[in-house]
Amino acid sequence: MDRPALGGDDVDAVVIGSGPNGLVAANVLADAGWSVLVLEGAATPGGAVRTEEITAPGFRNDVFSAFYPMGAGSPVIRGLGLEEHGLRWVHAPEVLAHVLPDDRSVLLSRDLDRTAESVSAFAPGDGDAWRAEFALWQRIRDDVLDAVLRPFPPIRAGRGLLRSLGPAEALRLTRMLTQPVRAVGAEKFAGEGARLLFAGNTMHTDLGPDQSGGGVFAWLLTMLGQEIGFPVPEGGAGELTSALVRRLTSRGGRVECGRRVTGVLHARGRAVGVRDVSGTAVRARRAVLADVPAPNLYLDLVGRDSLPPRLIDDLRRFEWDDATMKVDWALSGPIPWTSPDARLAGTVHIGPDVNGLAGIANDLACGRTPRTPFLLLGQMTTTDPTRSPAGTEAAWVYTHVPRGEHWSADRLRRRVDRIEQVVEQHAPGFRDLVVSRSVQGPADLEQRNASLVGGAINAGTSGIHQQLVFRPVPGLARADTPIDRLFLAGSSAHPGGGVHGAPGANAARAALARDGWAGGGYGALIRTLNRAVYN
Repeated sequence: MDRPALGGDDVDAVVIGSGPNGLVAANVLADAGWSVLVLEGAATPGGAVRTEEITAPGFRNDVFSAFYPMGAGSPVIRGLGLEEHGLRWVHAPEVLAHVLPDDRSVLLSRDLDRTAESVSAFAPGDGDAWRAEFALWQRIRDDVLDAVLRPFPPIRAGRGLLRSLGPAEALRLTRMLTQPVRAVGAEKFAGEGARLLFAGNTMHTDLGPDQSGGGVFAWLLTMLGQEIGFPVPEGGAGELTSALVRRLTSRGGRVECGRRVTGVLHARGRAVGVRDVSGTAVRARRAVLADVPAPNLYLDLVGRDSLPPRLIDDLRRFEWDDATMKVDWALSGPIPWTSPDARLAGTVHIGPDVNGLAGIANDLACGRTPRTPFLLLGQMTTTDPTRSPAGTEAAWVYTHVPRGEHWSADRLRRRVDRIEQVVEQHAPGFRDLVVSRSVQGPADLEQRNASLVGGAINAGTSGIHQQLVFRPVPGLARADTPIDRLFLAGSSAHPGGGVHGAPGANAARAALARDGWAGGGYGALIRTLNRAVYN
């Protein structure tokens, strides 16, 4: 038993971490009239949603994440009305271009005709097939998003999908969402272009073309891109954080930075508060919510001795997603792409065909750094002119690398040289535009944000074996933990990574249910189910 020290704050709920999930959770609780304190170890809030001048004066670079189709499309984020607190979404002229080694490209546009025309250039019938896919999306989007983002099982959304599709088509949709993206693309499209739009978007995760479950990420991202684009907050990703903070403080909530939480305080199996790095205790009368990776919460903040041995054993099998490295540039002008599509797109994929993407994924699975990487590149000034001085470009690229490797400064430099060489092949003169750069290897990402363990940006693999009732470990697919009134609110929880706020909202709803009029029965049910899973 861990007893809190005297003194410190006394609030209804403490939220550990001020990433988007933590701030969403805090806002939901504040809306319910709770007093909420968010504790953040870093000097500024936001987690992986931050903007700084890390390259050159006047260049506002997003330090981690940048484009937010799931954020703009999420009913959780939309429901907070952040536009009333200063958030404004802006778009590049086009959404995404996938550029092949021979400089052919395929375009994803918010203009359905343009996307259809682009994929039809690879196979004449694919434009009609794309239109049919988007029509299906428009018919069921709300129920699909509800099913994906709400706690599992999605009973209400499931009923909606059955009404819209009927049992036979709903079953076939479920099959599609569990398939590898190669199979999904091959079944739906005849040509390489549409298949690459799907496969490239799956590569935003740690899944390759041949891994089960990749189809769901491809379908969600491409259909959201078709409908609402890949928007960004005007002024930088950090403006999304600022809007969440402003909304929270307007409702009486507080965010305190530089207060790293070192332990969750609990007594008789119930969370009662936290202790920060200074040793100060904060009492939480109703709940503690943790926007941190599951291993960090359970092993570091709670402690092995206070948890069921079977949960600790399951955590040994927890699988992180691939490591990531990121380069930010200050450029003296727009990137001189040979591909006209790439000049207009906010997001550019540079990579081979589906077979080549499979080879890259196989290299990573085997612990090899691919010689020619798949690059995900963002043109931020093209998307949002406020990001850098007129006539310049703030840009970035990230790529996956094997986990667990040491990246010396020299090795990082050589990898950046290779990345810039690849970009130069498709945009002659690119290197001459580089004014300054900022390079973050896996260890640098973790140093700047402790939740990006080993450079993992999704708080655990997106593989189907660690989704739904298997996320973060076999369990209930809920935010509730074996410690009463302690809730997992980060991306390690269902439904996983992405700036959509769902894990935070789900944790807040669970906390409200536990504290509500039926809370005693709710708590007893969760305890019974947890005993069945972990004992």
